Amino acid sequence: MSENLRREVSKLVDQEVAKILEQTDRDVARTVNRALGVSDDAPAFDTARWQARLDELLTAHHIPGAALAVLADGEIHEVAAGILHTGTGVTVTPDSVFQIGSVSKGYTAAMVVLLADAGKLDLDAPVADVLPDFAVADAGATRTITPRQLLNHTSGIEGDYVNDTGRGDDCLARYIEGVRTVGLTNPPGVTMSYSSTAYNVLGRIVEVVTGQTWDEALKELLLAPLGLEHTMTLPEEVLRFRAAMGHMGEPGETPVPTPLWNMLPRSAGPYGGISATAADVARFARAFVDGGTAPDGTRVLPAAVVEAMLTREVEMPDQWFLGAHWGLGWGLFEWDGARGFGHDGSTFGQLAYLRAIPEKGLAIALLTNGGGAAPKVFEALCRELCAELAGVTMPGFAPASEPLAVETGPFLGSYKREGFLMTITAGDGGPDTLRLTYEGADGLAGSFDPLVWHLTPVSHTPVKTVFAGRRNEQDAWIPVVFYALADGSRYVHFGVRATAKSA
Repeated sequence: MSENLRREVSKLVDQEVAKILEQTDRDVARTVNRALGVSDDAPAFDTARWQARLDELLTAHHIPGAALAVLADGEIHEVAAGILHTGTGVTVTPDSVFQIGSVSKGYTAAMVVLLADAGKLDLDAPVADVLPDFAVADAGATRTITPRQLLNHTSGIEGDYVNDTGRGDDCLARYIEGVRTVGLTNPPGVTMSYSSTAYNVLGRIVEVVTGQTWDEALKELLLAPLGLEHTMTLPEEVLRFRAAMGHMGEPGETPVPTPLWNMLPRSAGPYGGISATAADVARFARAFVDGGTAPDGTRVLPAAVVEAMLTREVEMPDQWFLGAHWGLGWGLFEWDGARGFGHDGSTFGQLAYLRAIPEKGLAIALLTNGGGAAPKVFEALCRELCAELAGVTMPGFAPASEPLAVETGPFLGSYKREGFLMTITAGDGGPDTLRLTYEGADGLAGSFDPLVWHLTPVSHTPVKTVFAGRRNEQDAWIPVVFYALADGSRYVHFGVRATAKSA
């Protein structure tokens, strides 16, 4: 072995030993503090106070019901409020089960990274190597897209392909057949664009590698080892528990129940089909907060898997919605120098939120059953919990405090991706404002009434201009980012999805 190679190996060993010692120190400190009744210098969780706050927020924002679970001072604390279904009046309890929507992607990602860590999958080899039947409408992309690009949302695969392929165990295999017709939002690897379709491809990879259905693999690889006994994927499993009904309504309105408990097909499982209690979502997050170990010190996730999923892979054009970067499955953020991870989820009438800050020992899971103002409820709770329990300030997002002069001409025009059209015109709030009209296109043309957001500038650089958008004063502000790629092509990032300028 050469001297240079010897030094590099020694350096890597020292780094790994340091990581192990750091985790061991945290585990020992936590164990000693628990034995002494000390809470690691963090304030104790005041259950009564947070119960009252949840009650207050649900009433103010017309949310039927919600369950909140918080990992703090080494324990998971639970509060619940409201009712599961406005038609029945059944109350929400901590053991109530909600649909967690796209938070499910974190579970699918964990399985894929676990399989890669075990040497059963190469994240950087073409998807077609493990799924010979995989194809998208673009032949070149079919040959080059990798599992890593699927995980970090840089595959470019149009993200909202929904196909009900039945209740059978072959639903994902049949879904993959349909992906052959799905186009790209952008060339693979050039920008981040959120893709649920990509996560269903990952779900099928799990099936082929394990020889199990995605549901079975989920139980064997994650749910059983982590003791997540209130997490499931199928309606017949949900029926064993108190289940929340979704509700729909605009902010400020009293929402009404959805016509069905779950309007997603079974084939949506890997990107949005998990149901769980808030506490089980917090327990899943805890596995990452604690570096892959269980509360008793047992290792349940390899340290390499946790590190890989929390490593910054891609910088987000939109720095606010879920974090400034994306890892292998999680949105990654940094607040007051403290790094964290999280994900949001939504189904028809249910919204879920997860944020965690490992170095602070904090995780927050909020599950709700509808109402257009649920984001405001989560933002208020998350900001207050992070400040009190971790001393961390969650940043807000709003238009610039001082008037910002922006040349809006380059942004005007049409932006199109498969099934959706955005038209940007001059706004009516001043020369620097814009109006975004969002409607269905192609096969989705006329499928919903056009939606309109009013955009006000936040920041501007030569390559990226950020606007804050909302439909009305009841809405929370959301980021709308106009940016250019290295080749000069222009995109808008809206709803965490990239859409190219078409005219």
